[in-house]
Amino acid sequence: MGNLGAVVGDLVGRLGSRGSSSGPPPLPLTRIHDVSWWTSFINYPPVKALLPVPVLAAIAPAVWWFFHETWEEVDAEATHQRALSPAVDYRPAACFVITAVVLTVQEYYGGRGFFDQVIRPMIESLNLGTLGKTRLAKYDELYGYVWWASARIIGYVLVPLPLWKLLFPQDSLLDMGLRGRGFLSHVWIYGLCLAVVMPLLWVVAHQPDFGSYYPFYKLASRSYADWAAWEVMYFLQFFALELFFRGWILGALRRSLGSSAVFAMALPYCMIHYGKPYLEANGAIIAGVVLGSLAMRTRSIYAGFLVHITVALSMDFLALSRRGALPTVFWAP
Repeated sequence: MGNLGAVVGDLVGRLGSRGSSSGPPPLPLTRIHDVSWWTSFINYPPVKALLPVPVLAAIAPAVWWFFHETWEEVDAEATHQRALSPAVDYRPAACFVITAVVLTVQEYYGGRGFFDQVIRPMIESLNLGTLGKTRLAKYDELYGYVWWASARIIGYVLVPLPLWKLLFPQDSLLDMGLRGRGFLSHVWIYGLCLAVVMPLLWVVAHQPDFGSYYPFYKLASRSYADWAAWEVMYFLQFFALELFFRGWILGALRRSLGSSAVFAMALPYCMIHYGKPYLEANGAIIAGVVLGSLAMRTRSIYAGFLVHITVALSMDFLALSRRGALPTVFWAP
């Protein structure tokens, strides 16, 4: 869903259209500034497929410059931990298996399709009465997102953390990004991330299809209650996502893999964006490495969580505002 990876990917992807796959027609050089020509050129399959390569190559030095000291410190800590305890560490194996199972179950049972096929019929089979059926129809889309958010919270938090404590009782779950100590000393990094992302978001917000793409809950404009309900569950799933990827996975792999844990985490984080626009999925690679390194540096998930929800709320607000669809009533009639 809409996140930092979406902004990075959309910065490139939204400069062209999302769906075109045809090659650029032969045009004279005098039309090089024609927007339609540029859109077709960007979406020409060989060009679009290779476009992330120079972008990643351009960003990599800046990411290395900002985080290489953090990576070196984490690697030194991991080397020290392995020297103190040379026995085989089964944490990476357990982490990878749990991650694979959680993401697979979510892919097949945590979306709108499962809600439509199983959850809604179960609700409809209850004796709801006229009022209950009316509310089910009125909030049908919202209920679908309630299921989506609940599946993420269960899969990202309520399954891996208790299971991890059962398998490795000596590990503290607070060390998996939940400690707030020292957060204020790193809050400037949060500001720096927003200083980089928000101008990109402003560019993205001026693309033609932006207003129709966000928010994902299309009835958020119906009332402030609808919008608030959507944002609350949206924020909760972002917290669960950060805890899973930047908290639990990094905490589980840190002592064995050192800084490589960031890149190991970025792999499944990128893959959960499959099915979204190609350039957005590539943007998730950058977001995964940056947010993972940020979590390693601050030893908490809170900075990444704040970046995520600030960007998400801003995207929804700008989209509603640009199409003149900000709510005008508190409660939908």
